[in-house]
Amino acid sequence: MKLTGFQLADWSLSHRDASKFGLSSRWSNKDMDPVLPKDRTWTTWDYIAYWVCDATNAGVWQLASSMLAVGLSWRQALPALAVGNIIIASVMVLNGTIGARLHIAFPVLNRSSFGFWLSYFSVISRVVLAMFWFGIQTFTGSECVYQMLKAIWPSTANIPNHLPESSHITTVGMMCYFLYWVIQFPLMFVSPQNIRYLFTVKGIIVPFAWLSILIWSFVKVSAKISLVPLHTTLSGSALSWAWLSALNAALGNYATLSVNIPDFTRYAKNEEAQFVQLFIIPVAFTFIGFCGIAVTSAGEVLYGEILWDPLRLIDKWDNRAAAFFAAFSFILATLGTNISANSLSAANDMTALFPNFIDIKRGQVICAIIGGWVLCPWEILASAPGFLSFMSGYTVFLGPFAGIMVVDFWLVHKGKVDVPAMYDPHGRYRYWNGVNWRAAVALLFSITPTLPGLINDINPKIFVGKASLLFNIAWLYGFFSASAVYLFLSKAFPAQETFLADVILGDDFGLNTPTQSSAQNERDEQANVFLASHVDWGTNPLADGGESHHFISAKSKVGKR
Repeated sequence: MKLTGFQLADWSLSHRDASKFGLSSRWSNKDMDPVLPKDRTWTTWDYIAYWVCDATNAGVWQLASSMLAVGLSWRQALPALAVGNIIIASVMVLNGTIGARLHIAFPVLNRSSFGFWLSYFSVISRVVLAMFWFGIQTFTGSECVYQMLKAIWPSTANIPNHLPESSHITTVGMMCYFLYWVIQFPLMFVSPQNIRYLFTVKGIIVPFAWLSILIWSFVKVSAKISLVPLHTTLSGSALSWAWLSALNAALGNYATLSVNIPDFTRYAKNEEAQFVQLFIIPVAFTFIGFCGIAVTSAGEVLYGEILWDPLRLIDKWDNRAAAFFAAFSFILATLGTNISANSLSAANDMTALFPNFIDIKRGQVICAIIGGWVLCPWEILASAPGFLSFMSGYTVFLGPFAGIMVVDFWLVHKGKVDVPAMYDPHGRYRYWNGVNWRAAVALLFSITPTLPGLINDINPKIFVGKASLLFNIAWLYGFFSASAVYLFLSKAFPAQETFLADVILGDDFGLNTPTQSSAQNERDEQANVFLASHVDWGTNPLADGGESHHFISAKSKVGKR
């Protein structure tokens, strides 16, 4: 009797979730195919809920408060936050429209601008970062669980510790971490089409809870006492650099999603559904930032210390019911953010790396196990502040990534791209051996000057002089310098093989519609005939293990839609 599950082939998706778009399971599966029309279900309200959900997280709360620590007043911190969010929202819509128009995920889309193989640099980077941040956000969620348990059973704070100090976590801390991870784990099995309901619930409950906390702060301490006396302690160039640094921090907060937003906008009912991001992102994020500033300032008056972490503020409350519900709102906030910003993004990228074995659900489970347990986030938080600085400083890469994507689609190719070719390593987006050297040069020119500042941020003992100032505007510098270099090189040395008379979508091939049994076979045969008459077979059809490349290089003469 043959045992299943113990051989690599037993885990293959080729039979259960095989690609209905490309005929080669090596380069795609169902989750990486262009989204079927029936699955394009996200409306404007879903994107509002999504961003209200993402805005309500402890990180945004703390970001605005931390701007006060560098010497800015709240009147200077809020404009930095608002301007940063307006810029990032603009990039979000530009890249989001690509996903909504082409219905494909970021790892696939990225191949058209970076080249098939160079695109894996950004994909692998995103996987690693997402898993680390998943664990760190899970640890934040465990702190929320602790506050809830302490509100119900105050004796929770007195549970004896049986773990050694070298473990960097206590017995009660590990218990709360495990509880939060268990609460979070079932959501790994929810499809992206349905996870929007979680965002809707969070988008309703959490803003009302945090508005209540804001009102509490104004009732306890008048704004004339907590906010008005706060004036900047800086002047001249020091003030200018501090403000630019705050602006860069606001940009970097969601710089990752500005790159991989197509992972979510590909589910949009239409392009217009996601345009609301241009409005909702600045409003929601700036408001939550103001909440963080106001409540933190009130807490300083009440408790005599700056409590940047809202959970530390809640820990000071005597009202156990208020502490419980406030902590619950932060659990819900952390939960939604960890799914949207980390596990789903990591899963999409892992699906692109191993489409024959990993789909989105499997990718999320892998992220939850590796990010939640293998990486031991409590160890990272306790002993590796330099590594956290590196992950935060990774925006030096994200700005250039976003700039190249925007310029390539909107200015170089003017929206006329070939979706089927993005699934073929030998197609028109192969460039030079799978690398678009224009993008590589743009990355070199935009990233290298900011690396000394990143090194200094990780280890302040390494002196880099005024080079550290450029790191303070790393996203802005990276985005605009990469955009300019890439645009110049693409115009001066155009990749002629990538230019088309019109966009070629997956829908154009009739392979993106649900079919059944004999009707499926008949339509597949029709699709093959269609492809045979519209594709240049420029490579060995038996290359790469005998798999045919059905989307080598679709001709630009395909009719307009």
